[in-house]
Parts: sequence; structure tokens; C-alpha cells
Amino acid sequence: MNSLLLMITTLLYSACRPPAEEITLVQQGRSEYVIVLPEQATKAESKAAGILRDYIQRISGAALPVISEPQYKDQPAVFIGNTTHSAGPAEIHGEGFFTGSKSRQLFIRGGSGQGVVYGVYYVLQTYMGCRKDAAGPAVIPAVKDIRLNGAISDLQEPAFIYRESYYPPSMDAEYLAWHGLHRFEDLWGVWGHSFFKILPPDTYFRDHPEYYSMVNGKRQPLQLCLSNENVYTLTVDWFKKAMANNPDAMYWSVAPQDGGGGCTCDLCRKADAEEGGPQGSLIRFVNRVAKQFPDQRFTTLAYGYTAKAPLKTKPAANVYIMLSTIDAFRQEPLTQASSAAGFRKNLEDWEATTGNLFIWDYTTQFTNYLNPFPDYSNLSSNLQYFAAHHVKGVFSQGSGETYGDMAEYNSYVQAALLWQPAADMKKVNSDFLKGYYGAAAPAMGQYLDALTNAVKSTRAVLDIYGNPIYSSRDYLSPVQTDQYSGFLDKAEAAVGNNPLYLQRVYNTRLFLEYAVLQQSRFYGTEKYGYLQPDGTVNPRWPQRVQKFVAQCKTAGVQELAEGGLAPDAYAQEWQELFSRKWVKSLALGAAVTLANPYTPEYTPKKERTLTDGLTGGNDFSYNWLFTYGKDMVATIDMGSSKTIRQVQMNFLQDARHYIFNPAQVLVETSADGTHFTSAGVKDIPVPEEDYAVRIHHYSFSVPGVSARYIRITAKCPATLPDWRLVEGKKPSLCCDEITVE
Repeated sequence: MNSLLLMITTLLYSACRPPAEEITLVQQGRSEYVIVLPEQATKAESKAAGILRDYIQRISGAALPVISEPQYKDQPAVFIGNTTHSAGPAEIHGEGFFTGSKSRQLFIRGGSGQGVVYGVYYVLQTYMGCRKDAAGPAVIPAVKDIRLNGAISDLQEPAFIYRESYYPPSMDAEYLAWHGLHRFEDLWGVWGHSFFKILPPDTYFRDHPEYYSMVNGKRQPLQLCLSNENVYTLTVDWFKKAMANNPDAMYWSVAPQDGGGGCTCDLCRKADAEEGGPQGSLIRFVNRVAKQFPDQRFTTLAYGYTAKAPLKTKPAANVYIMLSTIDAFRQEPLTQASSAAGFRKNLEDWEATTGNLFIWDYTTQFTNYLNPFPDYSNLSSNLQYFAAHHVKGVFSQGSGETYGDMAEYNSYVQAALLWQPAADMKKVNSDFLKGYYGAAAPAMGQYLDALTNAVKSTRAVLDIYGNPIYSSRDYLSPVQTDQYSGFLDKAEAAVGNNPLYLQRVYNTRLFLEYAVLQQSRFYGTEKYGYLQPDGTVNPRWPQRVQKFVAQCKTAGVQELAEGGLAPDAYAQEWQELFSRKWVKSLALGAAVTLANPYTPEYTPKKERTLTDGLTGGNDFSYNWLFTYGKDMVATIDMGSSKTIRQVQMNFLQDARHYIFNPAQVLVETSADGTHFTSAGVKDIPVPEEDYAVRIHHYSFSVPGVSARYIRITAKCPATLPDWRLVEGKKPSLCCDEITVE
């Protein structure tokens, strides 16, 4: 054989032969490989082997045998877990994992917990083309060959020991494992605001009011009295039973109820004075309980009135502090937002007192889950900030089990950042958009960028308790919304008739449509309103609402706000609006003068709220004039003298938001705006305990009176009712429309 022929033969052989590190797991639907487990495999290792075997078979049709290491002969293998053949680092921290290859063998090892399972899913996505971008079945390629090219040596270790992104995808157990996420239901024996789970007032308050907080000199079932010895004893007994019933729980919460009302009895007050606030008696109590269970981990909340770190007492070694970011607006990173200044100070103070810090963060608008809430570009900065301050875990609260703004996107991105806060966001975004939206990815990227840029350019405020009406002046203005809709039009065109991707774009359009529908209630008879100039319903609106509600159900919307309406109830609310009789009030559009200021963040139409022809619903954000802690004194100028016979108005009662009926309503009339005559007065009793949202209607007969001016004085209650007393809160009044006939 001459040298030229030898060279050609060698080159051909080299071209046909796999590279030294290439692993051909399956070729033409057949495999030489086995999956090898340690002789004493853990549950996680056995689970990981089963997952890998199942997916390889679903991809290629090849069924790889799973064997124990003592059965292993010298043959191609995937080694799962800590076998004696496994390679890689001596130690893998936390729930991390290592994937590596050597001499055609593949190794997948894990640290603690589900690390090895995470490693298998990482291999499936990174090297075998599988994806799971949302709840439901994974995307699995159908191929006869499975090849892993190149030498593999990849160590992945999570930045946080607790990682939760609270969106619908995380209700899917496989999605959690695929993305290295947790659920509090799986980790906590009791979670969150737990005082009344431990000592329910329905069980104890009647016979033992001393177990509960003293507020304004009276025992009330608002919080627990943490200096009461029986409260401590009952709490310890409760945990003994709970731990016996749930021995696998990793954490146990001892934390106040949501709201105020901390105890001010002499003993609690003394502890709080020494520690600089109510967090003092809380930390002392939690430490005392935790001491009885040294092998267990307890959490408590630094939230609301317990947000600050105590001056003296440090949390015990088995106590974890979960600090809330609730007071911060979201249009800027937490490192920059002025509204987050208090949080930053609290974080630094807690960091100085404990090495066990968790964060309870918020990435949704609780009052309007579907409203576009573009805090997307701040997620990376915020997670890096937490990691830099030695935070160990993050609960990122989104829309929970119900579908909310960009739920799948938020969940995917948060999962990546909770694992590695310094992840390349450009790559993460691109990876998700291509996988989830297919050919619509470029247009969807433009949609997200446009929302993000509009928040910055319009200097909008992203409030987790905000409203699409407040944002109609900035990033959700009709002009901006039309621009966003154009990108979604492009996205729909790009995916053509692909039903999966088209449905995903339709679901994304829900967010814009919700904002438009809600804003139409605010605009009323004006442009963009649901009413025509004559007060009749725009004929397109009933069908538009019907289509929106149907799409909500398809997307998995269960409620439109925290504790809010389900889609069918939302449709019913619209039907009531459509059927509401339009009253052309003599005061329609009349000028209004107020003696006391309204609350601007809840009254976007200002004074004209009272004469714009629109009545309010159960949400105080829509068409209510909101007055905080003062009387509502409104003088209406009808422009000329008119003969009137009736004056009507509504007031809202929403005890959860401290909104109550006035103590008294006085109606007066005047010809000159200076001299007023009483036309009627109603005294309104203090309400019994009732947290239902109610609209109370008041009507005053004024037969044959001629007047140009009408003055309404609604007396604000002097204090909150006893059953809703909370330190630092005052009652509010909400009046919607003053109708004159």
C-alpha cells in the first residue's frame, strides 16, 4: 500500500470513528449501555435512574437495563449516584450535581436531597434535547440515535438552599425537579402566618382571652400574647404532636398573623422596649420554642410590625428569619428603589445578627394577577443582591396556583436565577422564548422589551397592590398598549397554524386584554370606555368580555386577584354593569370642590369621580373617591339653579382595607354657594364584625327644592371599630357618584 493510499485510508477511518469522548448511548434504536446504581442506592438515586431510563426509551425506543453495581461487568455504562466507578469532585455542596464523562462512560452524581435527580434532568435538557418549559408533558424529540458529543465535566451547585418560584408551573412535580425548585408544602410542617394554626381563636379565645394580644387596653384575637406561659406550653405541645405526624418536614413556622395587633401587655411591652420593637418578644418566644427541638429548624417572619432586627437577642442557631420585601415598589432593582430603603436597612441588620436568612419576595400584582407587571429586568439584580448579603433561601411569590402575567416566563427565569443569580440573562431569555414560543420568539422578546422600556421611559410605578387604571397614564396608556398588541400580532403571524405556540401567544394576550377591559370601566362614556357617549353599552363589549373569560378558563385562571373573582364571577360582574340603568344626573360633569383632600393613589379621576356618571363596584380602585381619616365634604356646582327631588350616593364597606360607612351623612342645598340649608341627615350605626365587601346605598328626598349647589358631608368614624382596631390605621371613606334627579 503506497503512502497516499495509507493516508486516505487513515483519514476515512478517523472520519468514521467517533471522537474519543463521544458517547453513543443509542444507535438506530439499540444500545449497549446499562444504567448502574450503587449497591445501597438512595431513593433519589433510584428515582434518577428510572427517570433516565424512561426518557431514553421515549426518545429512541431503547430500553437500558438498570443494574446494581455488583452486577456490573466491564461494559458501556451510565453511573448514577456515588458508585465506586463514579468520577468527579470529592464533594458536591447542597443539592448540586456533577455530570461527567470518561472513556465513553457517563457519570451523574448528586449532593444532598434531589441533587442527582436534578442532574438527570440537566442531562436530558442539555444533551438530549428534551424540554419542560411549563406544566404538562415534556417536549421529547423522537430520534433513533442519542449521542453526547465532547468531554463532559460540569459541576452545578445552587446559590440558595431553598428556592421557590410560586407560579402555576410549580404545581407540576416534575417541573419542580426539572428546574431545581421547591414547594413550601413539601418542606414546611407548618408554613407562613402560623399563630392561629397553633392556637386557633375559635378554640381558645372565649375561655382564655389572655392568650391573645392586648390592643388599646383590650384582649383581642389579632395575635398571640407571647409572654403568656400557657401560650408557650400549648405551642410546644402542638409542635410535639405535629412533628410526630410529619417527621420528614424540614422547617416549622412560628410567625404572626398577617396584619398588625401585636400584644402590648406589660410583659410583652417590656421585652419590646428592650429589643427596639415587637420583633423582640417574637424572637425571644421563637428561640424558646426552638430550644425544645434542637434538631428541628424553625422559621419566623420579619414582616410588617416585626420587620426590624432586635437590638439584643439573636435568633437561635436553628431559627431562620424570613424577611419580606413587601413595602418596595418594583420598577427598579431593590438596590436602587427609594421605597426599598427600609428593606435594605433591615436586611443589613438581620445579616449582622444571624447567618440564617430567607427572603419572601413578590413578583406579581396581587390586586390584578393578569395585569402586565414588567419587573422582569430586575430579577437578576435582586437575586444577586440577596446572595451578596448571604441570604440562604428565597420564596418568590407570584400568582400561585392561578395563571398570572408571564407566569411561565417568570417561573423559568426565576428558577435559573435561584440556582445561579449570575446566570447569563440574555441566554436564559433566549432559551425560554425559543423553547416556549417557537417561531414567535423574536416578537415575544420585543413585547417584553417594550414593556420594560416603557416602565423606565414613563417613570411608572410598579406597585404589587396597584391597578391598570393607575398605569393608564404611563406604561399601560392606550398608545403603549397598541404598540404591545402589534408585537403580539407579529407573534401570532409567526407561528401560523401551530396550535401549541398559537395558544401560548393567545394566553399572553390575556394580560393586555385584561388591562383594556379594566381601564374601560374607568373611561366610561369617554374614548376607550365600555359605554357610548349616550350612556348605552358599546355593542362590541359583551362579546369581548365573553371571549376574554373563555380564554381565561383555557389558560388556567382561577381568580383574577388574591382572594378575588373567578372568571365566571368576573363575567357576572360585567353583566351587572351592562344591565345597570344609566341615570343622566343633573350633576353629571358638574364641578366638585372638596374641603378635605382625596387620596390620590386611589382616586385617579380626582374630584370628578363624584360626577362622572360611573358608579363603583367591589374594588375600591374603580370609580370611588377615597378619603383617608377625614370627613368627605363635597360641594357640587351644577352651573345654574335646578329643581331637584332626590339626591343619591353609595358608600363602600371593605373592612379588610379599613374602609367603612360614614358615621353620618348630611345633604345640604344652596342657591349661592354660601348659605346652605339642610335637606336631610342620616346617622349610621357602627357595623358589627363583617369582612364582606358591601355597597350601601343612601337616598335623600328633596321634593321641589331649587338649588345650584349641593353639599354632601360624610362624617368619617372617629376610630376603627373594636373588631378591626389596628395600631397606626385610620378608617377611610369611599363614595362613588352623587346622583341628582
